Amino acid sequence: MTPQDRADRSTAAMWANDNASKWAGMTIVGVGEGRATLELTVMPEQCNGHSICHGGVIFMLADSAFAFACNSRNQSTVAQHNMISFIAPGKAGDHLTAVAQEISLTGRSGIYDVKVINQDGTVVAEMRGMSRAIKGQLFDDDTSEGGAT
Repeated sequence: MTPQDRADRSTAAMWANDNASKWAGMTIVGVGEGRATLELTVMPEQCNGHSICHGGVIFMLADSAFAFACNSRNQSTVAQHNMISFIAPGKAGDHLTAVAQEISLTGRSGIYDVKVINQDGTVVAEMRGMSRAIKGQLFDDDTSEGGAT
């Protein structure tokens, strides 16, 4: 199985059970080993009292992209901690794209950077996520190295 095949199968397995990302209106644009891109169009009900996209919605998009990137090797992986910086507001109707990229993977710990941009290319937020591999896989794969032990 190629790394791309493994990433595709891992994504399909996660997406099948990811009710939160679907509920928020996210779509998966693409995945690969250690990377993922998700999109979301901001709905009026996702805006706060300042009429801008709620930070939790932007964080959720970044966190979901991070999750798909760090689970792309079919090794069950969860967030250990992360930090987000909000740079520009999102507004109702904005089309946000979160691009997650693996920076480092050592043993059971990974570091991922996620950039959220709008339809004009304006950076809305940047997040750094730290992951931790746990026991288990997303699908049965006897050929998987699992990426961590």
